[in-house]
Amino acid sequence: MASLRVSCMVALICMVVITAPIAEAAVSCGAVTGALVPCIPYLTSGRGPSPQCCGGVRRLNAVAQTTPDRKAACNCLKGAAGSVRGLNPNAAATLPGKCGVRLPYRFSTSTNCATIRF
Repeated sequence: MASLRVSCMVALICMVVITAPIAEAAVSCGAVTGALVPCIPYLTSGRGPSPQCCGGVRRLNAVAQTTPDRKAACNCLKGAAGSVRGLNPNAAATLPGKCGVRLPYRFSTSTNCATIRF
């Protein structure tokens, strides 16, 4: 259960690239979480993300192409962020870049998913 929460946080970090009505989104919280489960060790320890983690980050970024999908992913991650114990905020903020995914902002648990522009 805790690993699911951490996974959601990771996805939030990576998918703050998300902005649009959730009702129209095709990306589910389960898909976001599943893609980022391998990132839990990095998010809690800060020791280099694994190839599996970065693969999940890149897949999630590729799947969430529309504004509704990106907003949905952002909100899934944001919702889980508050319940992740031991989350390293710096690791979360740098995860997308370490995996080769560019975002127009630094990710933070205080990110407002509704105001991000892509």
